[in-house]
Amino acid sequence: MLKNKTYPLYFTFVTIALYAVFFIAPGLMGFYYSFTDWNSYSNEIKFIGFDNFSVIFSSGEHYLSYIRNTLNFTFSTVVLKTVLGLLFALALNEGIRFKGFHRVMIFMPAIIPMLVVGLIFKSILNPATGLLNESLRFIGLDFLAQKWLVDVNWAFKSIIAVDTWKGVGYIMIILLAGLQSISKSYYEAAEIDGANAWHKLKSVTIPLLMPALVVTTVLNLLHGLKVFEVVYVLTNGGPGYATDVLYTSIFKEFSMGRYGVGTAISSLLFVFMTLVGYFVIRLMAKEEGDH
Repeated sequence: MLKNKTYPLYFTFVTIALYAVFFIAPGLMGFYYSFTDWNSYSNEIKFIGFDNFSVIFSSGEHYLSYIRNTLNFTFSTVVLKTVLGLLFALALNEGIRFKGFHRVMIFMPAIIPMLVVGLIFKSILNPATGLLNESLRFIGLDFLAQKWLVDVNWAFKSIIAVDTWKGVGYIMIILLAGLQSISKSYYEAAEIDGANAWHKLKSVTIPLLMPALVVTTVLNLLHGLKVFEVVYVLTNGGPGYATDVLYTSIFKEFSMGRYGVGTAISSLLFVFMTLVGYFVIRLMAKEEGDH
């Protein structure tokens, strides 16, 4: 029978070295280059202090709209995925018929690459020949047909809907695992006390599901803040700048050879994501402890 064994500290040296080389060093280099005039038009790289950051914060509405769009996308997808994922998990945790089939069908979009999802929905949402508008016209609901990806009023909502469709199954699986770990004795005790379905959800399910909700909320937040592929494939930030987010702005800065500005935006986003993740975990852990 094997006994617990404590290995010497030097066993971790290779892992630490690899992590430092492939993760810590590139991150530190990125922070350094965000304070330089690194670009594709010159072979010299000069330290310019906070000039890149001042360009970001003094460039008018563009970067403010990128930040607004990123936060709007993040908030919307966190709420939609959490609410829908919880509803699906609650429904599929019950004894309904073919629940295994339903679980697979809801989860399946999560394993499809976002690039493929984007290309499929770009075709479906095409205003002239797309399946959605053609179907609406076929059943006599022409007034519901929209220019989904080229209308300022609908483009960003369409992106949010596509991302929610793809990601809700993944959130459902995590919450479903959390639900199945809750002992039925809690519900039996609540029923003895006369609790109805709403009271059991509020007083038993949600508090005991809080660890899983913490995980899904943090995952959704980080995904929302670094969104790129779905926006790039569906609209490339258009029409105009209506759907541009922070990562598409970073991509465009690098495309134009303004590497210093691009790394400055990336550094700001990294710091913001770290702070948001930290405070959300602390807040939700406190809520979990209160229950």
